[in-house]
Amino acid sequence: MLVVIHTSDLQVLMMERAGWKDFWQSVTGSVASEAEPLRDTAVREVREETGLDASRYDLQDWGIENRFEIFAKHRSRYAPGVTHNLEHVFSMALPGRRPSRWIRRSI
Repeated sequence: MLVVIHTSDLQVLMMERAGWKDFWQSVTGSVASEAEPLRDTAVREVREETGLDASRYDLQDWGIENRFEIFAKHRSRYAPGVTHNLEHVFSMALPGRRPSRWIRRSI
């Protein structure tokens, strides 16, 4: 799951991954269980990674899925033999920039 968080003037939140210098990304995450709806996953991951309550903002499901290869160094997090991930895309519009801590936050 991917959530691109942006302002109305298209400033986009990017977070540098902890332990991976110069690797920046939007909010990402995985479903907690197969029963967890994707929208609930998006709300949970936004809260965990930014502290923002996505249910208070314009959270849009783009109806797009990206399939990509999982970096070899991260495959141990997945079941044996899993080499690709399916990422469902959301966006979340904010009325303006939040405090600076959300602009550059390591995850």
